[in-house]
Amino acid sequence: MSDDLTEAQTGDIPPGFKPLNWTRGFGRQIGPLYEKYEGYDCTLGFRVEEHHTNGMRNCHGGMLMTVADVAWGRVISVQKSHFWVTVRLTCDFLSSARLGDWVHGKSEIVIEDDDLYTVRGELWSGDRLLMTGTAVYKVVGAREPRPGEKAFVEAGAGG
Repeated sequence: MSDDLTEAQTGDIPPGFKPLNWTRGFGRQIGPLYEKYEGYDCTLGFRVEEHHTNGMRNCHGGMLMTVADVAWGRVISVQKSHFWVTVRLTCDFLSSARLGDWVHGKSEIVIEDDDLYTVRGELWSGDRLLMTGTAVYKVVGAREPRPGEKAFVEAGAGG
């Protein structure tokens, strides 16, 4: 994959979204991804590009599931400053995202049980609900809070 970003990847990003600092490995292959913080909520988004599409020029379901996994698990990163791994991801596909669409999603923690978190999440494109689902994540260790995360702000580092 080229290091060059297309015009659609660098332009027309909704206000408040900044590039997600995930530029190595798998993140580099599927990106670029963007994040936006509102309080302790984090929304993850991306523009559907050619390399995200299937034969019908819609966003591939595997890409939507990948973004759901990352977007929905981020609630644990932002609110708890922990590394996590996915135990279960259950997705219901409700609508397709087309080439050029802006897709965004976020989640909420619904159950916290020791080192397991159950979250409920959604992915949207405009006013179209694309996907709903639930996921179970296992935390695998604390890490230093990053800017925008609850622990970072509570420690006085974020203002």
